[in-house]
Amino acid sequence: MDVEGYRSILSNAIDREIEAYTFYRTLQEKVRDENLKNLLDELAGEEIKHRKTLEAFLLKEPGELGFNTERDYKVADTLETPPLSADLKPIDGLVIAIRKELDAMQMYTQLAALSDDPEQRKLFESLAAMERGHKARLEDIYTNMAFPEIW
Repeated sequence: MDVEGYRSILSNAIDREIEAYTFYRTLQEKVRDENLKNLLDELAGEEIKHRKTLEAFLLKEPGELGFNTERDYKVADTLETPPLSADLKPIDGLVIAIRKELDAMQMYTQLAALSDDPEQRKLFESLAAMERGHKARLEDIYTNMAFPEIW
């Protein structure tokens, strides 16, 4: 892949991070639960970090990133995405957030699979791992909220 193709992919990934940030901020305004508001604020902050990481890669070659990629409950695979509404229940907000993280994870996984350059592949695999980590955190909260009887 040529340098412009590489930059184009990274620019698209940056746009997706900005979209995720905007989503979390919008959702944060719509939910009433303070714990969920705090989580959405934290996730929005992490999306800013992802954007800055990607922007740094536009300036230099990708480095080695380390993330735990082993946890995946696959909760998102069975959930339908509810519509975003003013009276959104916290559990529905979590479902939307989980789906967004799954979409980002899949996008980065596909970009890694399409990459011929080993360092570029590592970059996208690391980004997929970050998104997988977000998804896992959200799924932890979802399972605790959706199935409180187990506590």
